[in-house]
Amino acid sequence: MHLILFIIFAGFCLAGAINLLLQTHPINSALSLIVVMSSLAVLYLLLGAEFLAIAQIIVYAGAVMVLFTFVVMLLNVGEEEKTHGSKAAKIIGFPAIVAAFSVLTTVILAIQNKLGGVKLSDGVTPMTELSTVLFRDMLLPFELTSVLILVAILGAVALARKEGHR
Repeated sequence: MHLILFIIFAGFCLAGAINLLLQTHPINSALSLIVVMSSLAVLYLLLGAEFLAIAQIIVYAGAVMVLFTFVVMLLNVGEEEKTHGSKAAKIIGFPAIVAAFSVLTTVILAIQNKLGGVKLSDGVTPMTELSTVLFRDMLLPFELTSVLILVAILGAVALARKEGHR
């Protein structure tokens, strides 16, 4: 059952990532990124990392994507010009991607056969220790990140303000 769920949500993740790259409108790209982040959260759940899954949903699919969508809508990005891309990129790029993917797959499969199966460690970190590190020892970087995001939003508001409203 885990394998079937992994294949389904890995497919969602890949489809969302490809759709993210193919979209021309930034809001549609943001929605595709939310699909990718949510699919990653399910993959974390399948690995038994419940805290990472919840953090993925709350932090990335929730807060960061809402801020990204807010800034994109605030900047009122106009219609983008659609180009057909470079012919050299199409001729060289796609075969190069297929070749690189094939080489990586071969290397990963060879290493997996040499090492055997991947084993999980016996030591599991309790949630109390993890929360202590995150909210006591790493509180300053956590708060500095929120201030940095706030400054970025204020910068977007300042850039988006019309000339007559100053």
